Amino acid sequence: MMPADAQTTLRPGGRLKVLGVDFCADPAGALFWPEQSLLVVADLHFEKGSAFAARGVFLPPYDTASTLAALARLIAFYQPRCVVALGDSFHDCTAGQRISTDDRRGIRGLQLGRDWIWIAGNHDQLLPAGVGGEPKAQFALGPIVFRHEPAAGEVVGEIAGHLHPVARVAGRGGSVRRRSFVSNGARCVLPAFGAFAGGLNLFDIAFEPVFGPRQGSTPVLAHVIGRKAVYAVPHRLCLPD
Repeated sequence: MMPADAQTTLRPGGRLKVLGVDFCADPAGALFWPEQSLLVVADLHFEKGSAFAARGVFLPPYDTASTLAALARLIAFYQPRCVVALGDSFHDCTAGQRISTDDRRGIRGLQLGRDWIWIAGNHDQLLPAGVGGEPKAQFALGPIVFRHEPAAGEVVGEIAGHLHPVARVAGRGGSVRRRSFVSNGARCVLPAFGAFAGGLNLFDIAFEPVFGPRQGSTPVLAHVIGRKAVYAVPHRLCLPD
């Protein structure tokens, strides 16, 4: 259950409304739905570091632990009744063979006392054995549908991941490139939560099937993640890479 004073002590995120539903866009890169005590994260990409290492590209082997630690901080704060992971939670189909015993135990620990839904992604259509939770192709709650890959066209009530959005915005000393939520009020795409997940600029053509051309009739906002808060920036004020 959410803390009694959570409505007034939410972390300094931004209000993000999807089809009339109020969410908090947390500066860690997650959405929280206070009315349902629901926490949503996208693209955790557990064991991406070990996948790269297997191909001879050596990255620090701590991405899973780092991602879990960030997620644990959010869960400790919001105390959600349910966590929804929007797919690509595991970087590939063999991640379960590489994940450490401690990290596997950490996942199960975060699930204690709450529902946990794993949405299938294109990287993890089959979950590793023994990770707990409930696998689903997608999940609907009230007017909102949670899925991994956003559907093309004028879809309403959708919250998805997959595209790893980032926004480049002008600052006093030049431009900065930050992870970003993207929403037109009818749907939202979350940034990737994983430590090594990377990002795709909002001007990439991959976003056009979801939000239409840049100068479309429906305003699109980039909810840009700063160091301590989330800032709503009109898409037209963002910059390409």
